[in-house]
Amino acid sequence: MSAIETAGLTKRYGRVTAVNSLDMTVEEGEIYGFLGPNGAGKTTTIDILLGYTRPTSGSSEVLGRPSEDESVRQRVGVMPEDFGLYQRLTAKEHVGFVAKSKGVKSETDTEEILERVGLEGDGERRVGGYSKGMKKRLLLATALVGEPDLLVLDEPTGGLDPNGARRIREIVKEENERGSTVFFSSHILGQVEAVCDRVGIMREGRTVAVDSIEGLRDGVDAASRLTVTVDGEPDVSAFDLDTEDGVSEVSVEEDTVTFSCLRPEAKLDALDAVRERHDVRDFTTEERSLDDLFAAYAGDGEGGEERSHTEEEV
Repeated sequence: MSAIETAGLTKRYGRVTAVNSLDMTVEEGEIYGFLGPNGAGKTTTIDILLGYTRPTSGSSEVLGRPSEDESVRQRVGVMPEDFGLYQRLTAKEHVGFVAKSKGVKSETDTEEILERVGLEGDGERRVGGYSKGMKKRLLLATALVGEPDLLVLDEPTGGLDPNGARRIREIVKEENERGSTVFFSSHILGQVEAVCDRVGIMREGRTVAVDSIEGLRDGVDAASRLTVTVDGEPDVSAFDLDTEDGVSEVSVEEDTVTFSCLRPEAKLDALDAVRERHDVRDFTTEERSLDDLFAAYAGDGEGGEERSHTEEEV
């Protein structure tokens, strides 16, 4: 059974189409990263999945039931991006409220959850005195109540220090090992790469790519760069490497020659080609960044066709 399934999901606000005939499948038991630029339709999609808003057309199912089914909410843990906390209540009262709504009554569970997210000793404090990072931890705590079958985390690491972000990644993996499916929406690509099995990228309300990070790299011209510093001024015409050799571009600037390499082994061939003609003083390699990869699929928000494959923080 799929944990999340949408078919032709569409949401319009007047003349604006926020979600455009979205077909998406999140398999049970996976950690699925959900990416897209501002205005891509991620938040609207999440709101529909959680039953907060109704689609204009199409369908969405969560854990085998229609998204608007009240019974679904008992099995889903939600960590929203925007704080939905009450300043006058304590952390224990927040967790207790969610526990009661899900039929979880154990006081011990509340203490264990707060300790797990790093709020031990702060459970009796009013949330109005919490830092942004502490509020993020509390939101995660409420999402964990009742050992949900599906965790929906919207920008879970935003505003956290490196240790806090690392702890959230650890909890995501722990929950997944327990059997929970995790739907992880974030713009911090390093966080997504660290935990997600697959990634879906949205653009203009549609999914334009779904695959692992490595699969996404393979699906675009994900050239890495080799920059070689030599004695003297290199002659670019002397290097006859081309796309058949795995090199898409060669450029020269002063005493350096730079190769864009489409395959890892092409870097060694290019380096050997330079050594045949010059004394090499230094060389560096640079892989295509996750930001470049994201831009290749998400673009600038104009045009683009859907792709399908086999499918500041730490």
